[in-house]
Amino acid sequence: MAIRGLLFDKDGTLFDFRATWGGWTRAVIDDLSGGDPARAQAVAGALGFDPATGVFQPDSPVIAHTVAEIANDLLPHLPGESLKPLVERLNGHAMVSRMVPAVELTPLFARFRAMGLKIGLATNDAEAPARAHLAQAGISDAFDFIAGFDSGWGGKPEDGQMRAFLALTGLQPAEAAMVGDSLHDLDAGRAAGMRTVAVLTGIAPRERLAPHADVVLDTIDGLPGWVSAQG
Repeated sequence: MAIRGLLFDKDGTLFDFRATWGGWTRAVIDDLSGGDPARAQAVAGALGFDPATGVFQPDSPVIAHTVAEIANDLLPHLPGESLKPLVERLNGHAMVSRMVPAVELTPLFARFRAMGLKIGLATNDAEAPARAHLAQAGISDAFDFIAGFDSGWGGKPEDGQMRAFLALTGLQPAEAAMVGDSLHDLDAGRAAGMRTVAVLTGIAPRERLAPHADVVLDTIDGLPGWVSAQG
């Protein structure tokens, strides 16, 4: 069956994960530590990040978890903090993060539109920063659907965002593909009955993603050829 819709993850898929979220993570560590080296080390550990090398651990919550889940991981190291204000602080840092596109996004999304595809975004980031990041990249108008973990359909690996995209666009699950760089993305897509495309612009290696994907591409630049080959 032909592909008529693409639902994208954001971080590690549209935007290079290390180049983008290393800066956010450093800013969060500096903010939450308040100059205390021991607290900075604890916060960095909770985020699965080494500030000296810029390396994320494979199980870092920054890679695929929601902002609320990341905040919950941080709370034990931040006496006196509470969940909602901490989520707002994390979102504030995300709003001003400099996003580094994984590929040239504007011509690619113009091509998707010319192919007649419905386009969506399903991220475990909050919706407001996600919209800001798409606007920063100049591709907001290419999207028919934008959902964050706080948009009312939950976050990945649950499939609420996927089902909402299908309902909005009127597509059958087999007519759409979920495109992402993590198991959360691929598992959510499969749970909704969608085809799944893994890309290697995040942290997870090919061998980890391949069993969960219909195809593994180096970057989303490979999508037009793959979509055309489906029929």
